[in-house]
Amino acid sequence: MSDTLLTHLTLATMLPGGAPYGLIPDGAIALRNGRIDFAGPAADLPANLAALPARDCGGRLATPSLIDCHTHVVFGGDRAREFEMRQQGASYQDIAKAGGGIVSTVRATRALTEADLLAAALPRVDALIAEGVTAIEVKSGYGLSIADELKMLRAATRIADARPIRVHRSFLGAHAIPPEYAGRPDAYLDEVCLPALMAAHAEGLVDSVDGFCEGIAFSPDQIALVFDRAQALGLPLRLHAEQLSNLGGAALAAQRGALSADHLEYLDGAGIAEMARAGTVAVLLPGAFYTLHETRKPPVEGLRAAGVPMAVATDCNPGTSPMTSILLAMNMAATFFGLTPEEALAGATRHAARALGLTDCGTLAPGMRGDIALWNVGHPAELSYRIGFNPLHTRIFGGTL
Repeated sequence: MSDTLLTHLTLATMLPGGAPYGLIPDGAIALRNGRIDFAGPAADLPANLAALPARDCGGRLATPSLIDCHTHVVFGGDRAREFEMRQQGASYQDIAKAGGGIVSTVRATRALTEADLLAAALPRVDALIAEGVTAIEVKSGYGLSIADELKMLRAATRIADARPIRVHRSFLGAHAIPPEYAGRPDAYLDEVCLPALMAAHAEGLVDSVDGFCEGIAFSPDQIALVFDRAQALGLPLRLHAEQLSNLGGAALAAQRGALSADHLEYLDGAGIAEMARAGTVAVLLPGAFYTLHETRKPPVEGLRAAGVPMAVATDCNPGTSPMTSILLAMNMAATFFGLTPEEALAGATRHAARALGLTDCGTLAPGMRGDIALWNVGHPAELSYRIGFNPLHTRIFGGTL
């Protein structure tokens, strides 16, 4: 790590309340000790920083580095055959009878070692890094046994040792009911999920606790039990909510002060009001909407009107969002859900940081980490506009190019 002055830049600081994107033409960024010391007009650069070793950035755009705040990148196997079956007309029930669905991912994940899971995850992480991502959230939830949930979280932890990226680990033991507990969700929570959470916390493997509140997973009352334990441990909360129906999960999450509620296609006005009151981030996941051929969209207009911050993420997982492109997620959020390009970029920077409880990244401002992306584009709207094109020039992580 070395102190550096980045010159000849257009800055999209993503700071709220000013120009769109927080845009500053003819800008500069001074990096010292891994953090931003100055980000603003070059004409305002303090004299003591002007003496730093300089790097001419050729007029490129600088933004905060991107953050993928909802992923399941640690898993075994794939579900390509199920995709093929769906395209050939098979129903969800047909696929389940053939041993598919989440059961197949649980089986494949349980069969792998911790080292195998890490090796399988790294190419997916590399794809995100290549698009300027410096922080990701990684969930458990495909082990569904105490040993296998811990194995997933250990593999997630090792990602940050293997790659220059920050990893936020979410315990998602309340993701699904494994085959051996079919029809006995309460027993699964008592005998596996909650003990696994306690063990993971004791080992220092958990940064937040998530759940899947849905008719095919867990009820609000069951999720509340998981939240009770998480809050007793002092752990932040997140929740998959209102993806397939409206069970009031988002309102429950907000009432508990959750960092985020995610998916939200069936979110109603009462849930929006609770999220606005609590400051809970709405994490939009257009990859799952696309893959599942959904037609009901999250209530973006209502969220916007209520001032609920909206994040955007890939939801990278083997079944419903096999996507490892945050730039594509931004494009989909704009195209399918109606976000503006500025909202999409805020969703993958400032609001994504908030969804993970991170206060030292997501904007270009003095005191923030030196996590920056330099792009070969003329305007930040291009980051959401292009499809299948990666204009990243340089990724800076903790002040290191």
